[in-house]
Amino acid sequence: MAEAGAAAGAADGAGAGAAGGRDGQLRSSGLRHGWTTGACATAATTAAYTALLTGEFPDPVTITLPKGQQPAFALAAEELTDRQAMAGIVKDAGDDPDVTHGALIRATVRHGEAGSGVVFRAGPGVGTVTKAGLPLAVGEPAINPVPRQMMRDAVAEVAARHGGSGDLVVEISVDHGEEIARSTWNPRLGILGGLSILGTTGIVVPYSCSAWIDSIRRGIDVARAAGRDHVAGCTGSTSEKVAVAVHGLPEDALLDMGDFAGAVLKYLKRHPVPRLTVAGGFAKLSKLAAGHLDLHSARSQVDKGYLAGLARQGGADEALTAAVAAANTGLEAVQLCAAAQVPLGDLVAEGARATALGVLRGSPVEVDVICIDRAGNIVGRAG
Repeated sequence: MAEAGAAAGAADGAGAGAAGGRDGQLRSSGLRHGWTTGACATAATTAAYTALLTGEFPDPVTITLPKGQQPAFALAAEELTDRQAMAGIVKDAGDDPDVTHGALIRATVRHGEAGSGVVFRAGPGVGTVTKAGLPLAVGEPAINPVPRQMMRDAVAEVAARHGGSGDLVVEISVDHGEEIARSTWNPRLGILGGLSILGTTGIVVPYSCSAWIDSIRRGIDVARAAGRDHVAGCTGSTSEKVAVAVHGLPEDALLDMGDFAGAVLKYLKRHPVPRLTVAGGFAKLSKLAAGHLDLHSARSQVDKGYLAGLARQGGADEALTAAVAAANTGLEAVQLCAAAQVPLGDLVAEGARATALGVLRGSPVEVDVICIDRAGNIVGRAG
């Protein structure tokens, strides 16, 4: 999910008509690409500054993205006074299930002091950074570095075309952004009051993994900056609750790992925290035990033969070993073994821990693993 993860959130509802332009080359997957909150904010800023200098809003407004694409955006709102101009763009996330799809992103601009350059402000619905570890200083509006540069470049282009100074106060706001942000990772990362303005290319790639992985990395950065010596990578909300109950971890030590175990481990190898707990459902962690670092069902499967081999190592007889190999689900396999007092859950936890330590390869990170069933009961532990 291209933008929902990495400390942002919003919504879009303009559909295919909201943004067009030279985007034919972006459709090779068969899914319609969309535009990031950063691209929308840049388009809104371009339109608003043009109106402030000329008295007319360009509609549609065209911008240049970091890789050279030039999409055009229809204006959903505009307002011009003697002192300032406001333009609004409805975000279109394409075919990505992005919580920011449909949000009205507004840029309100007014002339700044001579020599001030572009100054960014957080309007209603845009968050403010309150914790260290993010690529922005504490107290700054949650407008990420690439969108900031996109807006600076757009302001310079408009100023050059229409005789402006380029000294501008740019306030970005998102209608209902504070409400939408509650369904994102912003509060955990210390971004309070609303959404983040995100994007590195300006383009939302449907079902992209990059934003989720970026959020994992930012979560580790925040935990390190807060001095945490223990973090937990959890596959979902149930395993997260178990990790908190077992270890008493604070919220900023919790990493929403999802299926991206490899992303957690590889980033911790380069940016270590003394202790890592990996917590997740038995089936997903059985994949990690078998050596898979991407636990998504489309990219790795529960290996019943592997589980049967582990069960045999744990003392299962031939009948139980065969039953595990023929089990309908991983959960059924662990239940069969539990009834026979064969510690399949612990063996899977040990295997997952071994995989994790193999990726960390000597980094100063202690690892423990907690396997749970769907009800949140612990069925295996290691470390």
